[in-house]
Amino acid sequence: MNPYAKLTFSLSLVLGTTITISSNHWMMAWTGLEINTLAIIPLISKHHHPRAIEAAIKYFLTQAAASTLLLFSSTINAWHTGQWDITQLSHPTASLLLTTAIAMKLGLVPFHFWFPEVLQGSPLTTAMLLSTVMKFPPITILLLTSHSLNPTLLTTMAIASAALGGWMGLNQTQIRKILAFSSISHLGWMTIILIYNPKLTLLTFYLYCFMTAAIFLTLNTTKSLKLSTMMTSWTKTPTLNASFMLTLLSLAGLPPLTGFLPKWLIIQELSKQEMTPATTIIAILSLLGLFFYLRLAYYSTITLPPNPTNHMKQWYVNKPANTLIATLITLSTLLLPMSPMILASI
Repeated sequence: MNPYAKLTFSLSLVLGTTITISSNHWMMAWTGLEINTLAIIPLISKHHHPRAIEAAIKYFLTQAAASTLLLFSSTINAWHTGQWDITQLSHPTASLLLTTAIAMKLGLVPFHFWFPEVLQGSPLTTAMLLSTVMKFPPITILLLTSHSLNPTLLTTMAIASAALGGWMGLNQTQIRKILAFSSISHLGWMTIILIYNPKLTLLTFYLYCFMTAAIFLTLNTTKSLKLSTMMTSWTKTPTLNASFMLTLLSLAGLPPLTGFLPKWLIIQELSKQEMTPATTIIAILSLLGLFFYLRLAYYSTITLPPNPTNHMKQWYVNKPANTLIATLITLSTLLLPMSPMILASI
């Protein structure tokens, strides 16, 4: 892709995200979401492979439908209340439509079908953007309207997302699909706590972004797309692979790594809200995710050659150390001791 075109699309992504997260008016938020959608589509389809084109079309159709629902929801609310302010969402039908629209934007169950397919057809860097940056504007809209949303509906969708993200990730061999189902599962954790403690949802999202970005950038460095490719990557970059394993375990939520912090705080907050059954169910469902993260960690570090694989070893040229990956891996694994400071800041 032409560097100028890539720069234009990247700046458009920044612009669209900034417009949405800083707007109070429904039309401005919708405009930002549309700019984001139009900017990411060329990045998804830049390889001109049939799977990439298919992913771009699926993404466009889903996001267009979600944007239409969001516009419909805001129009209904304005019709009944005379308010275009995002925080003044009070009509029940508008609230239901908005929840549906944002669930489609994020890939929450039962509107998750597009997300693994789109991630599988995208390059690793674009997949990283779809899993992190592109989820920020919809989550911001959810935060602004959290007081108006239906708690039962959100809790049901959250538990279903955690369950499906765990179950569907178990039998996958494509790493991007595994990370897509991991994203759906994490969105379940963010959604369940949204109404009771919105700041905790935001903290969970930030930490999830650190961990997911570290994983995608590591995979991009080792050029690993399938589990069979990961088996041969240990000999190329042993230090990076060891750090990659720790980041995966952090994403699974194991103490004493960073990923344990949001899960611990969410379980604590749900217990305070006397939601013991929901807390128990979502905590048990996180074990499904733990299984496939351990599987990835096993393939990346514990399965050493000369184990037989059907994959040809790739030519490797020693690259200079990447400071960004090192920073993200550090943040993804070592923030738990700083949890008192993090809690004081939120």
